[in-house]
Amino acid sequence: MKKTLYLMRHGQTLFNHRRKIQGWCDSPLTEIGIKQAEIAASYFKKQNIIFDHAYSSTSERASDTLEIVTDMSYTRLKGLKEWNFGTFEGESEDLNPPLPYGDFFVKYGGEDQKDVQKRVATTCQEIMEGDNEVVLAVSHGATCRNFMRYWEHTSSVMQHERIGNCCILKFEYENKEFKLVEIINHDFSGLLDESKFLLVPNLKK
Repeated sequence: MKKTLYLMRHGQTLFNHRRKIQGWCDSPLTEIGIKQAEIAASYFKKQNIIFDHAYSSTSERASDTLEIVTDMSYTRLKGLKEWNFGTFEGESEDLNPPLPYGDFFVKYGGEDQKDVQKRVATTCQEIMEGDNEVVLAVSHGATCRNFMRYWEHTSSVMQHERIGNCCILKFEYENKEFKLVEIINHDFSGLLDESKFLLVPNLKK
């Protein structure tokens, strides 16, 4: 039976705005990030997409995004966490090496790219092998990118530019394989007025 996974990146955070490397470290959603999640929620509602279950990374920026998108109960999974960038966490993005990162971060206490891919691939397969047909999973940019790359040999669509906040990747799952069938990029240009940037606390906690 063919199942569907909607794998989504979290909304904009304070560290995204300040161009900080953000892997296992965390920062709160900005006002823009909250609005991005609200737009994603509106998309799912307009498309009449009903989830059997929802999952998020254990990072609060992911779970906070999910709680804006849906009010259903959900499960936090460490396997959906962002790449661990070791001692580069919280530093300026200017310090990132050229792509592909490969095993660059291992010597700084971080993860190897292949380990990130295996981690998220195994986690998503375990999710879809459960009693689920339509699933929402909120994760992170590099995690989503590496899951996409892991399954690019089965997929007919691909996005080479960076995966933006609240980008949604629609995968079909059948016979233990994922296939990327659609990439939903929302137009957030009307939100990106830096002069109105505000940091808004999550009031649900």
